[in-house]
Amino acid sequence: MIRVLVVDDDYHVAQAHALSVARIEGFTVVGEAHTASEAAELVTSQQPDLLLLDMYLPDFSGLELVRRLAVSDGHVPDFLLVTAARDIESVRTAMQLGAFYYLVKPFSFAALREQLEAYRTWTERLGREGEADQQVVDTLFSLRGTSPRRAAATRALQPTMARVLEIVTTAKGPIGASEVAEVLGASRPTAQRYLASLVSKQLLDLDLSYGSTGRPEHRYLPRRR
Repeated sequence: MIRVLVVDDDYHVAQAHALSVARIEGFTVVGEAHTASEAAELVTSQQPDLLLLDMYLPDFSGLELVRRLAVSDGHVPDFLLVTAARDIESVRTAMQLGAFYYLVKPFSFAALREQLEAYRTWTERLGREGEADQQVVDTLFSLRGTSPRRAAATRALQPTMARVLEIVTTAKGPIGASEVAEVLGASRPTAQRYLASLVSKQLLDLDLSYGSTGRPEHRYLPRRR
């Protein structure tokens, strides 16, 4: 379960965000903070995995909070900015400090869910890797956040196709249609059709590996940006 601390100066907005997070599978809210100082205290006591972080706070900014946490001797959570700040310098600084993503208010529940699900997939994949060759690095970077094009395309998928995409995305490496079919509980041709469609939608990449017979085997992996 991914532990989330919601940080927003507006009590009503913080509560709304907390309720939204609680609706998403795999996430739990461990607290709400309305100042940066309160957030720092809760980071120490609650050890959240992720901050859902507003930029504008009454004592100091969300980005300053991230800076202070980074140089502290304590717990340093990941953070996803949810803010009305639209200036490019804020976006640039957030990226430099390692923001998982940057959501500009107002945003929909679907947009928040998309990014939290991307974070969940990223952490699951990160936790399974023992070492990082270039393919692992490429995959992990491709999973950080969800681009607008990918987000819109993913939301439009019917449930079974979305499940196939999730199976490939969370796999430890390139995966074949037979393996997908086994996890999906469907036939190999059915899985193959969904995989081919996801490749055509540019949501998956096709990897051709040649075995001892010399014939290429179709395997699939998350789309590299």
